[in-house]
Amino acid sequence: MTLEMKLNDAEKKRYSRQIRLFGEDCQEKLKRTSVFIAGAGGLGSVVSLYMAAAGFGKIRIVDCDSVELSNLNRQILHSHADVGRPKSQSAYETLTGLNPEIEVEALVETITEDNIGELLQGSRLIMDAMDNFPVRYLLNRAALQRKIPLFHGAISGCQGQATTIIPGKTACLRCIFPRAPPASIFPALGSTCGVIGSIQVTEAVKYVTGTGKLLENRLLLWDGLNCCLDEMAYECNTACLECSK
Repeated sequence: MTLEMKLNDAEKKRYSRQIRLFGEDCQEKLKRTSVFIAGAGGLGSVVSLYMAAAGFGKIRIVDCDSVELSNLNRQILHSHADVGRPKSQSAYETLTGLNPEIEVEALVETITEDNIGELLQGSRLIMDAMDNFPVRYLLNRAALQRKIPLFHGAISGCQGQATTIIPGKTACLRCIFPRAPPASIFPALGSTCGVIGSIQVTEAVKYVTGTGKLLENRLLLWDGLNCCLDEMAYECNTACLECSK
């Protein structure tokens, strides 16, 4: 798909506050950008809503699950009426309702080694909104192979983390986390998803528009209980199973 180059009059009005921030040319860059969002849960809700609001031209969001009542404390893409429906279906309706100027593709799929290439077709950015590391490693490998950035985010309870991975320039996700942590059902506060998802979207906007300083080789750590941010520097692992090749 070829995205339209110029903003129409409605878009100029819709994005007027952003255009004040970084100019019309940068807003047009967002319009020409296709994004892949892995997951329509807590992080995926925040990431997709703010990317749609910001005017990313095409959003492809993928999730295999249905909405459950226990999701609704944090998964703000979905409402009580959506319980039992596929998350991708309610995500499509919410995002197109928020911004009819963009193209939304919502797929009910499980992300696997076999289909990730097809799912990423045409996308320029990968947004990690998953809740498990096996799929995160798949996203990391796909980002390295296609040389497109991966915007990582994760939360547990009142804590969260985010970083921006640029293949060929930064360390990869496997460098930072050589082994996956044990699988578990973790606690989750919705506002923690709001903090981390917002950081991920801000990073994506900065990357596309060429503004600001990215979270390259830096892991941002959010502690909501003490309301503080820390930062951990990291570097490429020469023995990394993924990027050292």
